[in-house]
Amino acid sequence: MDFNLSKEQLLIQRMARDFAEKYIEPVAEQIDRENKIPEDILEGLAELDLFGIPFPEEYGGADGGYDGYVLAMEQIGRVSGGIAMTLSAHSLGLSAISVFGTEEQKQKYMVPGCKGKHIVSFAFTEPGTGSDPKQITTTAVKDGDHYIINGTKRFISNANWPGAIILFARDSETGKPSGFIVDKGCEGYSISEPWDKMGMHGGMLLDVYLKDVKVPAENLLAGPGMGYPILQLGISFGKVGVCSTALGGMLAAYEEGLKYAKEKMHRDKPISRFQSIQLKIADMAIKYEAARWLTYRLGYLANNMKDPRQFAKEAALAKTFVCDTAVEVARLSMDIHGSYGLMNDYKVSRIYRDTIIGPQIEGVADMQRMIVAGLTLAD
Repeated sequence: MDFNLSKEQLLIQRMARDFAEKYIEPVAEQIDRENKIPEDILEGLAELDLFGIPFPEEYGGADGGYDGYVLAMEQIGRVSGGIAMTLSAHSLGLSAISVFGTEEQKQKYMVPGCKGKHIVSFAFTEPGTGSDPKQITTTAVKDGDHYIINGTKRFISNANWPGAIILFARDSETGKPSGFIVDKGCEGYSISEPWDKMGMHGGMLLDVYLKDVKVPAENLLAGPGMGYPILQLGISFGKVGVCSTALGGMLAAYEEGLKYAKEKMHRDKPISRFQSIQLKIADMAIKYEAARWLTYRLGYLANNMKDPRQFAKEAALAKTFVCDTAVEVARLSMDIHGSYGLMNDYKVSRIYRDTIIGPQIEGVADMQRMIVAGLTLAD
């Protein structure tokens, strides 16, 4: 059992860290303030193949695997939760095509997605029904060699960017949810203004409105009525990105707390000399290390996934622990800052707002615990 990173993994980690510190960090406050990612940042991410790290080269990816993906996402999430959230949702959509798509679908949608020319979305959640596949209300009616889709999707990442959206609707043939690849911006597709969420600014969430959207039958993903398997596995892969993003925020909170403790003076000595502060620093270090290895392990498991049910359990387990722990570490860092941590002049306040998002997305914490318990009891 070797816990050392390979040369290739270290290169991916260093590349992402260098780009994040040189280009994203200087505009991180601007992104938080304006809720918008500058175009030159997106272009830089594309040039470094950060839109397609885990996917095969034959489909435009970097072939870095999910183990490389978690290393890069941690570094991006360390400086901007919103950019990491955008990449995470994008990779979630691409993973569904990668696993369930035909060769034609992969060539048409994965190549521009992996190259960053398109940014992909994954649309399941609906107003009133949330993320319950049994209650899905969006419909897909077969009409010759097309499907006509009507409905509304809520809190959809990347819905404003050009590219594909993996969309779930109850099809008229089976009465079950099916997955479709839809081109954003097609006739009948429209979006709301971005939701004004409390953190991870730049990673926009929007509602998607579908009015008689005409989708070719060839854009059906994996066949009629196959929506649930796509959802289960796709969201499991999505949690790899969510965990990595939370881990990056946790690292940022830890670093900010440690830095402040060394610099803030009280009674002519840094507050890091006080035992109460040392205990908080120790707790942050312990929690970060535990979350780091759980996240890295999840990347390894995603690369070597053989049993979708077992992977779903591991992803839910990691997501619950890592996202909850990120909030705990951010709170410890806030405590070290004292009242200054409440001020927007201090980076830790933004980090805290970002980390709070993690437990609520890709399935709330209690939902993840139910998945872990259900699959554990079924073993």
